[in-house]
Amino acid sequence: MTRKFCAIALAGMVAAMPAVAQDVRGKQAGDLVLGASIIGVLPSNGGNTSIGGTPHASATATPQLDLSYFLTPNFAVNVIAATSRHDVSVRGLAGGNIDLGRVWALPPTVTLQYHPLPASRFSPYLGVGLNYTVFYGEGGGRSAGISHVDVENAWGFALNAGVDYEITPRWVANVDVKRLWLRPDVSVNHGAVRAEANLDPWIIGAGMRYRF
Repeated sequence: MTRKFCAIALAGMVAAMPAVAQDVRGKQAGDLVLGASIIGVLPSNGGNTSIGGTPHASATATPQLDLSYFLTPNFAVNVIAATSRHDVSVRGLAGGNIDLGRVWALPPTVTLQYHPLPASRFSPYLGVGLNYTVFYGEGGGRSAGISHVDVENAWGFALNAGVDYEITPRWVANVDVKRLWLRPDVSVNHGAVRAEANLDPWIIGAGMRYRF
């Protein structure tokens, strides 16, 4: 009786597979996909300064929008738009840490992504691209004697990996990880102290995407 029931259940599953497969639209050339997510920006922190110590930027979380255009079912161009605020300092000095206040970062990043399983509901991808980060809004509380901080805009190289899960033909859940190689120059008190901040952040996000 049990074997008969299992055979019937298995036959039913096999019969249902084509219907399930029809629910997966997959990636198609010309698809335009808009995403909204929450990302964590996690600087690796390193580098050097002219007075010793190590530049440091705090981790933070922020909303992000992204847009993907599929050139073919396998290849897409992705652009992200987000801005994040970080507390910055110099750590590891003999006399203690120096607080440099805060700075905002606007890091538009363009990646070319490869989707090896475009017809699958569970669709991973890899990407490579470029980043240009604009630093602005330097300010906030600083250590005594620090009157001016300028974090210079910088280019960076980006690697990208993630996965899409198709919930419906229009709605897609997404998890995405990026690593940026980002090393801006920093000037304190109009060049009295200079530094190279090896931020090299991880950007980890999760969200939803809508396919037009």
